[in-house]
Amino acid sequence: QVQLVESGGGLVQPGESLRLSCAASGSIFSIGAMGWYRQAPGKQRELVADITSSGTPTYGDSAEGRFTISRDNAKRTVYLQMNSLKPEDTAVYYCKALVRVDQNSYYYGYWGQGTQVTVSS
Repeated sequence: QVQLVESGGGLVQPGESLRLSCAASGSIFSIGAMGWYRQAPGKQRELVADITSSGTPTYGDSAEGRFTISRDNAKRTVYLQMNSLKPEDTAVYYCKALVRVDQNSYYYGYWGQGTQVTVSS
């Protein structure tokens, strides 16, 4: 079993910052790309940012230069620093990781349970 546990969500005012964390645990042989997605009510889940195992990031349009993704491979953790938050950033943020559970397996995508981010004055 592989678990992804997100933390760091909450209620903030426009212009403020939040840092999300997602830690992977369980039966893990190796972790490939890790990333953050978000889903607002009535909308499809969208990519916010992802990062390869070697640290190369990719950002979705929603990041707009305000968000920074990073990871600590030793801690099996991915982070999302979100600055200058806007009301339209309000969503449930999900962590995803591509994980091999043993040397004979392929990478499989696992999801966290999600953490709510609300930006409101």
